[in-house]
Amino acid sequence: MKPIIQIRRIATAIALGVAVFSAQLAVAAPVKNVVLVHGYFADGSGWQAVSKILTHDGYKVSVVQEPETSFKDDIEATTRVVDAQDGPSILVGHSYGGAVITEAGNDAHVSGLVYIAAFEPDANESLKDLTTKMPAATKAIKATDDGHLYLDPSRFHADFAADVPAAETAFMASSQVMPAVESFTAPVTQPAWKSKPSWAVVATADRTVNPDLERWMAKRANSTTIEVNSSHVAYLSHPAEIARLIEKAAVESADR
Repeated sequence: MKPIIQIRRIATAIALGVAVFSAQLAVAAPVKNVVLVHGYFADGSGWQAVSKILTHDGYKVSVVQEPETSFKDDIEATTRVVDAQDGPSILVGHSYGGAVITEAGNDAHVSGLVYIAAFEPDANESLKDLTTKMPAATKAIKATDDGHLYLDPSRFHADFAADVPAAETAFMASSQVMPAVESFTAPVTQPAWKSKPSWAVVATADRTVNPDLERWMAKRANSTTIEVNSSHVAYLSHPAEIARLIEKAAVESADR
């Protein structure tokens, strides 16, 4: 009888070990959904290089195409994509997209936030409030008569994407999205970075958002921060570094 008892004990131990190991894997498994949100004067196609890296590494990537007709519309567009995911998501915002994910990130399906040269507003704070505190180097952002913003095409390469080939930025300038001025003045109501972990990229050569403002916002939000020697479009010129930080957020947010 003893051999049978010993076999049963061994089998029980193995089963317990497998159960514990499986539980550990479940806890440590990274978030596999990544939702990317673009900012002003660009669209979702700019995320292509980052998306390819993340997809290659096993992540499911979705890109939001915000209408930029109002802050509310952009939050709703982002939430719609987040809610379509199977499981939790990392929400990534560039530039104005940072304000969008700050509000949309309160969705229960969001486990972490990543800010790429982005705004991280507090409650009752707008992009206008933040840029008044620490203005950017560029003076090329202009408004149309009907209340939309655009970046002067003659300054697009120098002020927005100086480390991207000029031929590419010329097309970006001529195809830029013109956001409603309302999205620049609308305040955030409930900043998700107060309740969820966040990561941030400071673009040290940014002329569209002041790098010192990026550092200040990231510190205030207690975001895990890296700095990249980049223009405003760090996701275009440094896709590997950006993808690496997003993957870090996916792993670390699963442990929190």
